[in-house]
Amino acid sequence: MIELEVYAAGVRNLEKILELDHELETIPGLHYKVDSNHDIVYMEFDSPTFTLTELKSIFTKLGLSAKIVGTIPQELNPKKSKTQPITLPA
Repeated sequence: MIELEVYAAGVRNLEKILELDHELETIPGLHYKVDSNHDIVYMEFDSPTFTLTELKSIFTKLGLSAKIVGTIPQELNPKKSKTQPITLPA
């Protein structure tokens, strides 16, 4: 089980909650609840079916600025490619 908390100022507005519900219902396996008193969205899911970038774009689309609360689950971090230093011939 992967858990994620997102702070999104303005999500306490009923219209924003309904818009967010419409967007999040399309993500398979995602369960969430909105704490409208504190502008927090609690999410849990079994496997990563979206990236943090995709999740933040949903909030941005609704005019909300999403900030992850706490540690970002390892499963949601995009895989970073290993880079090698460039060496120039002498």
